[in-house]
Amino acid sequence: MAYVAVKGGREAIERACDLAEYRRQGAGSRPLELSQIREQLHLAVDRVMGEGGLYAPDLAALALRQAAGDTIEASFLLRAHRATLPRLGESIPDTTGEMRMVRRISSAFKDVPGGQILGPTSDYTLRLLELDRLDDPARRRQLIRERVFRDLPEPEDMPDTFPRVVELLRRDGLVEEPGTDDDEPFDITRRSVAFPAPRSARLQALARGETGGLLLLAYSSMRGYGHIHPTLAELRVGYLPLRTTHPETGDSVVVGEVLATEAEVVSRFSNPEGEPRFHMGYGLCLGHNEIKAISMGVLDRCMRTEAPTCPAEDQEFVLYHTDGIESMGFSNHWKLPHYVDFLSDLDRLRKARENASEKERTRARP
Repeated sequence: MAYVAVKGGREAIERACDLAEYRRQGAGSRPLELSQIREQLHLAVDRVMGEGGLYAPDLAALALRQAAGDTIEASFLLRAHRATLPRLGESIPDTTGEMRMVRRISSAFKDVPGGQILGPTSDYTLRLLELDRLDDPARRRQLIRERVFRDLPEPEDMPDTFPRVVELLRRDGLVEEPGTDDDEPFDITRRSVAFPAPRSARLQALARGETGGLLLLAYSSMRGYGHIHPTLAELRVGYLPLRTTHPETGDSVVVGEVLATEAEVVSRFSNPEGEPRFHMGYGLCLGHNEIKAISMGVLDRCMRTEAPTCPAEDQEFVLYHTDGIESMGFSNHWKLPHYVDFLSDLDRLRKARENASEKERTRARP
């Protein structure tokens, strides 16, 4: 729908688009290269890939640049592009046991089998603006590289797999086994979700949900507007092998790797029908996005509540209100012309005021 009453019509709209592009490009700064965005704004790129539902770092960087840094708009662009791509095949369902680890921590146990791997993180830094970076960024980059590669210890063989922390609890029967309620994974890109939705559909919707929306609802439960106060059993960030079936031999082959973040959370224990056990929630999303994976784990457990008492436990509420692209689209549509609707409301308001005035005059008569 176009702004039919805008002076200048189509030409004015085209000029407005040109002005937006000019502002995005900047007046005197150098154009951003995709490699700069992909490497130096990698967390934003990962967020766009996750919410757009397409693992394509270069395309996500392109969308982020085109959207002038607006991650929701960039996710919209990426998901729209995904809808135009042919589906060439399907990957083989697999576990995350063979993840090539970048980061692995647990807040449940100090010493875990295989050890904790801090990896790249800002968790232990002060949240202060580092203004000295403005002085000589090239020199700072050189100093960081020297500190990273100086006095490196002798390389140790990294295990191919790491035992799961939650297995320590499973071994003693201390954690529930949530399982799934569907034989085949539900594909939300091909089928409409009906409620109550199977767990695989819920996890898919959360995996491409908007990070801030997931965090809001998960936080509401953590603060007491719900019943899930989690402990992070294990958080993993690493590269997962992507397996598919060879078209000629029918064998399973690895065709690439996908960076992903996985979180397993446990919460308070209860089991009125048997032995008490910890509840468990699971989150897995594309890219390096720890807040999203943890929020997914909390909401996964919240939505398994049989009698919801808060928004975070209501499947329909959570899944319908955490898709940032749908939310943005509905909010943005209010910027389109609603002249007929508003004039109708205006006429009804005037009529109601006339009726109210007439009643007031009638009551005032002797």
